[in-house]
Amino acid sequence: MRAVLVWKETTRQHCVYDLAFKPDGSQLIVAAGLHVLVYDTSDGTIIQPLKGHKDVVYCVAYAKDGKRFASGSADKSIIIWTSKLEGILKYTHYDSIQCVAYNPVTHQLASCSSGDFGLWSPEQKSVNKHKVSSKITCCGWTNDGQYLALGMMNGVVSIRNKNGEEKVKIDRSGNSSSPIWSIAWNPSKDEQHDILAVADWGQKLSFYQLSGKQIGKDRSLSYDPCCVSYFSKGEYIVMGGADKQASLYTKDGVRLGVIGEQNSRVCTCRVKPDSNFVVMGCQDGTIACYQLNFSTVHGLYKDRYAYRDNMTDVIVQHLITEGKVRIKCGELVKKIAIYKNRLAIQLPEKIIIYELFSEDSSDMRYRIKEKICKKFDCNLLVVCSNHIVLCQEKRLQCLSFSSVKEKEWVMESLIRYIKVIGGPPGREGLLVGLKNGAILKIFVDNPFPITLLKLSTSVRCLDMSASRKKLAVVDEHNTLLVYDINSKELLFQEPNANSVAWNTQCEVMLCFSGNGYLNIKASNFPVHQQKMQGFMVGFNGSKIFCLHVYSMSAVEVPQSAPMYQYLERKMFKEAHQIACLGVTDSDWRDLATEALEGLDFDIAKKAFIRIQDLRYLELINSIEARKKRGENDNDLFLADIYAYQGKFHEAAKLYKRTGQEPKALSMYTDLRMFEYAKDYVGAADPKTSRILMAKQADWAKCSKEPQAAAEMYISAGENLKAIDVLGEHGWGDMLIDLARKLDKAEREPLAKCAFYFKKLKHHGYASEIYSKMGDLQALVQLHVETQHWEEAFSLAEKHPQFKNDVFVPYAQWLAENDRFEEAQKAFHKAGRQNEAVRVLEQLTQNAVVERRFDDAGYYYWMLSMQCLDIARENEAQRDEMLKKFEHFQSLAELYHVYHPIQRYTDEPFSSLMPETLFNICRFLLSNLPKDNPPPGIFKVNTLYALAKQSRKLGAYKLARLCYEKLQKLYIPSRFQESVELDSLTIRAKPFHDSEELTEALMCYRCSNKPLLNNQGTACLNCKQPFIYSASSYEVLPLVQFYLEEGISDEEAVSLIDLEVPHTEQTDDRWQHMDNDMQVLKMDDGLEDPVEDPFTPKMIFEQGGSHFVPVKVNHSVLRFMSRRDVLIKRWPAPLKWEYFRSLLPDVSITMCPTCFKMFHSEDYELLVLQHNCCPFCRRPIDEPN
Repeated sequence: MRAVLVWKETTRQHCVYDLAFKPDGSQLIVAAGLHVLVYDTSDGTIIQPLKGHKDVVYCVAYAKDGKRFASGSADKSIIIWTSKLEGILKYTHYDSIQCVAYNPVTHQLASCSSGDFGLWSPEQKSVNKHKVSSKITCCGWTNDGQYLALGMMNGVVSIRNKNGEEKVKIDRSGNSSSPIWSIAWNPSKDEQHDILAVADWGQKLSFYQLSGKQIGKDRSLSYDPCCVSYFSKGEYIVMGGADKQASLYTKDGVRLGVIGEQNSRVCTCRVKPDSNFVVMGCQDGTIACYQLNFSTVHGLYKDRYAYRDNMTDVIVQHLITEGKVRIKCGELVKKIAIYKNRLAIQLPEKIIIYELFSEDSSDMRYRIKEKICKKFDCNLLVVCSNHIVLCQEKRLQCLSFSSVKEKEWVMESLIRYIKVIGGPPGREGLLVGLKNGAILKIFVDNPFPITLLKLSTSVRCLDMSASRKKLAVVDEHNTLLVYDINSKELLFQEPNANSVAWNTQCEVMLCFSGNGYLNIKASNFPVHQQKMQGFMVGFNGSKIFCLHVYSMSAVEVPQSAPMYQYLERKMFKEAHQIACLGVTDSDWRDLATEALEGLDFDIAKKAFIRIQDLRYLELINSIEARKKRGENDNDLFLADIYAYQGKFHEAAKLYKRTGQEPKALSMYTDLRMFEYAKDYVGAADPKTSRILMAKQADWAKCSKEPQAAAEMYISAGENLKAIDVLGEHGWGDMLIDLARKLDKAEREPLAKCAFYFKKLKHHGYASEIYSKMGDLQALVQLHVETQHWEEAFSLAEKHPQFKNDVFVPYAQWLAENDRFEEAQKAFHKAGRQNEAVRVLEQLTQNAVVERRFDDAGYYYWMLSMQCLDIARENEAQRDEMLKKFEHFQSLAELYHVYHPIQRYTDEPFSSLMPETLFNICRFLLSNLPKDNPPPGIFKVNTLYALAKQSRKLGAYKLARLCYEKLQKLYIPSRFQESVELDSLTIRAKPFHDSEELTEALMCYRCSNKPLLNNQGTACLNCKQPFIYSASSYEVLPLVQFYLEEGISDEEAVSLIDLEVPHTEQTDDRWQHMDNDMQVLKMDDGLEDPVEDPFTPKMIFEQGGSHFVPVKVNHSVLRFMSRRDVLIKRWPAPLKWEYFRSLLPDVSITMCPTCFKMFHSEDYELLVLQHNCCPFCRRPIDEPN
């Protein structure tokens, strides 16, 4: 550090108490005597004295925004001045003003007197004042403007918030007799905490955090401090006082040196914002401005650079990896030297030698090796493996690390430059340049210097090449001189140089800097220049180490210029050596290309490997392989190289010269240069023309001209390729035109056409192609895939062998579209009985789970009919299927019957008559299995519905029985209250059933009238099964009869259909058949007076335990009328069932599909509602 006096002024013997800079640094405000003086900081001329105070001005402060400043005086007043030097406001305290400070953020002014302090801002009308217990001597705001620190006469530091409330009190009880005379907050934004510097008259400097915690220990001073001031970035502290000088300290309080000595006490000192200028004010009225110049203390060895930071630290930087390490010394660093793994640092009283932890070239960890605790005065410092070398003017001293002086050399002139040039440990060589122009080489183990050269001018910079054969010198005239060391011959010289360095990796290259340019010279070629700031200090490979101001950086400099200089002379090997130092990828490619054209395949391969160009590497490998096989035609090799480089015409000429015309033709066609190919071939044979046309079509296809490509393919006879192009682009019209021109024997092109038509969803065209080919299997598959089912069904009818191929996919399609019933029928048609049954079972299960009991009944009926079909077709499964048929028929009727009961219990309204619900419940309870009822059918619901309808219809006995049974079952909560109430109220009803109700529920064979029995659907007395209406479930007046053995169904029907004599007497009776429905209607005339032979057949033995069926013979059958008989014509293997009506006036209708019987009026009404049978859902207009 060196301080230079810039200007100096005096103020007529008035003491200068305080200074303040305008934030832009253009003006200096001085508190001196009764005046406020304004100075120009550039030359120290006074701009204007400001009058306004009546007593001595003690303090001044400038606002951070530069719009106003304040002054405080012993006259107890504060004056606010504008930047135009006009007073705008004045307010007073009760005591003299000691200090003022502006908030850096809010511009609030703190003014402190002996007994209080005030806070004022432009927005408020009055000043907020706060009493203090001791005299305030100094104050300062934190960087964020949140807190104000007050230094007091009693040694206490009080930290207040913006409202004046005390938040922290720093009680320095150990220094109670030492007034705080100056405080300052560190303005650095990089610090983790706000740091307060405190200087007291106990001659101590201390540092505190905002919380009041002290940082480190007190720093002892040898004088009473009067002022403390930070540099703008907080890296240094300026302090002055009773020692009559201003001193520079680090931010940690380490003294670095004296800025300027004066004749009286230094009362105040300030640092100009964002600069190295320091202004101090003295007791005798002197104002002095100094500029501080911080010299660069550094050292460089190859890629390691060490430099001083913050005056007391050393940073070692690896210029390649950009790694850094900081070494804190705690004292002023005077000199730095670095060599290999050694680092020497000179401090005021000692030299410390460091070494690396390891030999790793990237290791940045240093540890102390030795300490030489001795003060040295030297100009230059050099470190070697085991020695340090001190340079003092003409003298060189070599000391061991234990501070023993081993060698000393005294030169004939001043030493201007010294550098370690390497060597074995303990025997390193030094290159020394003297002011008289002598250049010496000294070995640390040899007392005799060796003179290398003697110049006529002073040496400024030196460097020796890696092979120790050449020496580069920069003299005091900035001329670069390069000598051959052995012959002392001057090889060349260059002007405008201030530093020089040889490339450590290339013997023939050096660089030098000067006049803002970097100059690179290779061998004897001309110098290459480029702009550069700073000056060059090292050259390693492609990296040049540049020092600019205080920072060192590694600049990547492509070695393109010298490489091209070698390429111009076809010196490929030397050009490759230069390129290895560092050039761009384009430079490597140029090197590779030039070497390849020069047929230097070794260098070309290395260059192409560097840029990873596999294409050219394959070419080089193929050429080398051909050379090994004995080929040696360089023109042919060069032709291949030209072809790879895109020089096609030159390649074609060389191919023609070497007799390789086919290669040229192949090259042109591959490049789609068909016109050049035609010109090259000339009048060729038709085969070559067709080949060219096909290749041209390939090119048109690749170049996104498909229509032209298709036309060329057709012209060249390449139908398959043409079809591919047309199909891929969806040109159906052109494709069908081509397909119609093809012969039906050309099956592969036709099949491909059909494939594309299917893909393009042109069903008609695809169908036409398959028909032309005669491929019925593909045609069926086409109809199925495109879901043209009508065409598929038509084909299946004409060709039954495709029946399975049509109906199975059709059924699967129906199932996927939730049309399961149709899918089941389709499976049935396809002969897939197992799939048909599986679909029905799944439908049935779903219907039961979803409580769609009418659907469940319908699906069970379909299942039963499916089982009947299987039993008819498969004799091995007949017995099993017939059992399933009976079981599914029973379940179908149970679910069909339970559906209205479930609707009655779950829904608020029912459309059924009470009598109908009553009959349905009776039927269901009579037919339910006792142990295991079907899933979804709840006995509770049935009993509940029956009890309700029985009570409503007057069957109180039956209702009471139902309620008793309900009490033994689990009753849902929704029925609980109703059942309990009805169970009580039913006891008030008669204990018998309505006679009208019992009259309607009788057995037509024996006239028994049970409302509920345990025999199921058979009479308790005669065991005759009841025949129920499938809608109202009333007992129909029908009795089933059986044929005697020997009478076939056909014979029985023929006998019944015969006209019998007694029918002639009853002309008013009539019967008609409609849509295969068997309708029986009896008139209201008188009964036939002839005795019916069927009546005796119904007689049975009373009290018998077995059912006695009614069997009829020929005579009985002959007497029956077709109008009195209903026949269930079951398909084989089931037998037909015969029923005789006993009440001629009752009209009964039987469904010809499910054989369920109905009252004709009920059936007609249901058919009108549903347009189908209510049980099997057979459409009324469907033929039987």
